[in-house]
Amino acid sequence: MAKLDNEKLNQVVADSRRAREEGDRGYREKALKMYPHICGRCCREFDRTNLQELTVHHRNHDHDYNPADGSNWELLCIYCHDNEHQRQLEAHQGNTGTGGGARDAATFSPFADLKSKLK
Repeated sequence: MAKLDNEKLNQVVADSRRAREEGDRGYREKALKMYPHICGRCCREFDRTNLQELTVHHRNHDHDYNPADGSNWELLCIYCHDNEHQRQLEAHQGNTGTGGGARDAATFSPFADLKSKLK
């Protein structure tokens, strides 16, 4: 009976490892490994206690386009991510608001001067 339990335990461990490896290949895991854990809009920083509030936004809104270099991803907090999608919905409906459309787009780049700051 103990041998049967060991075989079952080995299978559970193998399944767990396989599931983790498949999860690591997911775009969220790749983006979290690739980019600093900072919202690309509001610059809020995240750690392991609140990392679930950091989402991957597809810049071109195509969730099937996930290049390995991460060029279609940006990390946004759940609030900025919701705001971005709401703005896209409003723009699609022709409602640009009072700000004039393109002027409302985020222009802040939190990592623009990163190379010089690391020196």
